[in-house]
Amino acid sequence: MTEPVSRALPSRARVVVVGGGVGGTSVAYHLALAGERDVVLVDRDELTSGSTFHSAGLVGQLRSDPTLTAMNRYSVELYRSLQQGQNPPGWVECGSIRLASTQERWEEIRRQDGWAASSGLEMALISAAEAQELFPLMATDGVVGACFLPTDGQVDPSQLTYSLAAGARAMGVRIHPHTRVLGIDTEGEGLRRRVTRVRTDKGDVECELVVDCGGMFAAEIARMVGVRVPIVPMSHQYVVTEAMFEHRETPLPSLRDPDNLVYYRQEVDGLVMGGYERQSLPWTASSSTYDRIPADFNGRLLQPDLDRFAEISENAAIRVPSIADVGIRTFINGPEGFTPDNEFCLGPTDVAGFFVAAGYCAHGIAGAGGIGKVMAEWVLDGAPPMDLWHMDVRRFGVSYRSPSYTLARTVENYESYYDIRYPAHERQAGRPLRTSPAYSWHTGHGASFGEKSGWERVNHYESNSDVDDEGWRARGWAGRHWAPAVVAEHRATRESAAIFDESSFAKIEVSGPDAARLMQWVCDNDVARGTGSVTYTQALNARGGIECDFTVTQLDSALFLVVTGTAFANHDASWLRTQARALDADVRIADVTGAWACFGLWGPRARDILAPLTPQDLGNDAFPFLAMRETTVGDVPVRMVRVTFVGELGWEVYCPTEYGAALWRALWEAGAAHGMVAGGYRAIDSLRLEKGYRVWGADIDPAHTPYEAGLGFCVRLDKPGGFLGRDALAAQKEAGVAQRLVCLVLDDRSQVALGNEPVRVVQDDGTAGPVVSRVTSGGLGYTLGVSIAFVYLPVAHAVPGTRLEVGVFGEWVGATVTKDPLYDPRSERVRA
Repeated sequence: MTEPVSRALPSRARVVVVGGGVGGTSVAYHLALAGERDVVLVDRDELTSGSTFHSAGLVGQLRSDPTLTAMNRYSVELYRSLQQGQNPPGWVECGSIRLASTQERWEEIRRQDGWAASSGLEMALISAAEAQELFPLMATDGVVGACFLPTDGQVDPSQLTYSLAAGARAMGVRIHPHTRVLGIDTEGEGLRRRVTRVRTDKGDVECELVVDCGGMFAAEIARMVGVRVPIVPMSHQYVVTEAMFEHRETPLPSLRDPDNLVYYRQEVDGLVMGGYERQSLPWTASSSTYDRIPADFNGRLLQPDLDRFAEISENAAIRVPSIADVGIRTFINGPEGFTPDNEFCLGPTDVAGFFVAAGYCAHGIAGAGGIGKVMAEWVLDGAPPMDLWHMDVRRFGVSYRSPSYTLARTVENYESYYDIRYPAHERQAGRPLRTSPAYSWHTGHGASFGEKSGWERVNHYESNSDVDDEGWRARGWAGRHWAPAVVAEHRATRESAAIFDESSFAKIEVSGPDAARLMQWVCDNDVARGTGSVTYTQALNARGGIECDFTVTQLDSALFLVVTGTAFANHDASWLRTQARALDADVRIADVTGAWACFGLWGPRARDILAPLTPQDLGNDAFPFLAMRETTVGDVPVRMVRVTFVGELGWEVYCPTEYGAALWRALWEAGAAHGMVAGGYRAIDSLRLEKGYRVWGADIDPAHTPYEAGLGFCVRLDKPGGFLGRDALAAQKEAGVAQRLVCLVLDDRSQVALGNEPVRVVQDDGTAGPVVSRVTSGGLGYTLGVSIAFVYLPVAHAVPGTRLEVGVFGEWVGATVTKDPLYDPRSERVRA
């Protein structure tokens, strides 16, 4: 299908969308739908000529992530609506089946049933025989069970793209195929650098905003402005068979058998069949070069690779035996853009006005409607409408500038596409990369490492394991990748002391003449209280939602240190830069994570361990909670910060990285006489659950405010000059919140909620009521001996004593709303 060419390329537009696939046309359509009509879309060739035209067209809605599920559900609503219009996209609401060919996969499907319930998505657990009734071509051998989602479907990717393009054009968007982007101009430096012009072979377009929807070409486009988008084009193959069945009045549902790595959908009277093989093949990218897609690779496919497809073909015949006896009508081998973590690349970059919407990882057809909607709101409003950090292009740190690291992580991701993702599973590619100065000590003392943002982080020490603690192992998935050492490390922190390596925590310096003005505007708390002050605070969006959650230490009048989670360095620094740009603030914002080692020493014996090592008075009067002092520990110059994330007395001790090994050694030797142990992040998580400390991205996010999250104590509505989001919070405080984050204790300690489980009320007569929410995070509290979960509830139910039920792998477990925090509610131990 050839897209009619719009009139001559205009010399100016507010927004230029680069890329005419399903993503670019969806973004353009939704920009216009939101009222922004001054939009130009350009594509190097015909619309759909990148990856869209050869996509398989499956649309599945349910994901482990409720945000992506909501985006996919919107896609289905949109495709239904378009199907009734003048330019139908070929939407077929045939439903989908997902098979479990192992007991482990059946557990996963039961967990997914809970996700569906918490998302309000219709889904039924069915038997192998029932699955066969819906998809008669399948064999039931080895099938444990299945699920059926009746509102899933399939769509013609090219028709969908042209439908969206027609809708966009009808609302005023100008679409220009056969218009190749040659460069993107910017002006300004540092925080003030922004896009000004897109240069093409048909002329230049001055603009304020550029949205890179280039699909597998997106990385190349982004390099024009010095932005790294870690996308690797991967060869993805499927076939279209000859006729396999007679005409059907109702279409076959799509069928996925992840244990056999294959998927199927109906194509006229045959099947589309493909999968994700264990021996993948990247295309154009290598370990030493970025992707360089040939300039003339438009509307083209790669040569079939029959040897590599053999694994998929053999597995396909196990589940659909008749497929082995029919011919192949078409063999598709097309490159698809994959990311290192199988999540989209969306959102703004550090170049003002330059946005990205790419990296769809072969599920962009399902997500395209939702992608267009959230991107339009992000571009026009300056903030996403929901928590999209796990899809934010800025989540990838400087490590992904490396072609070899990007390739290794992406290949690993592709080859494990259908693997079951158990809690606490750790990826292996590209490790070790970033290590603490105490790394050698950890490896020599039995550390079991996890990885986050490239950092090797201690999960626990096998040397701390005690067989007597095996009784704490939870049932099901929560007991996988668990170690009894976590109990010992938790217990030591509560009873004596433990030391934790937190060097991976992100550290961001904000300095300059306007540093205090910026930080006061960004933070809801008062963070400019004098040198040595430490403040726990949130950074909010205009709606009052929590964009960041961190501590701020004032080092002097024009220098502040932000400490945040390991994975949030880029996110929080980018948020600060965005607000600095909006304020035209004269500041420097620098990530100094690698420059400082950080060790947390907490527990009732913490002061006894540290006192002999430092000339600093550690008493409450000289060194109160939420204070910083510069001093020495042993031979090492340090910053000591009295904070906690475990609910015990203690300090975080920072030193320049070159002193880190010596500082760890000094602390370890001093703690020996006091029964101190070394601990890992798994213990920290259980400790923080008991104390009710929130985690950004799980318990708190941009969709929830401090008042809803139980963090109203941080809000200073009367702060001179106000702060971003203040008006929204003032209005909410006046009106009252509709929901609150509360703590639940489950009746059965062996049942552990992992996140996203449905929560329903229990009626006065003891019968089950409706699902009202989902779990944000959960785990075991080893001091209190209970299974803990956090959940947002309507205020009518957010009352201690309220009885609820949590759906854990298909079983409804009783739970009670309790006072929060469960442990040391007056924080007497923290301030001891």
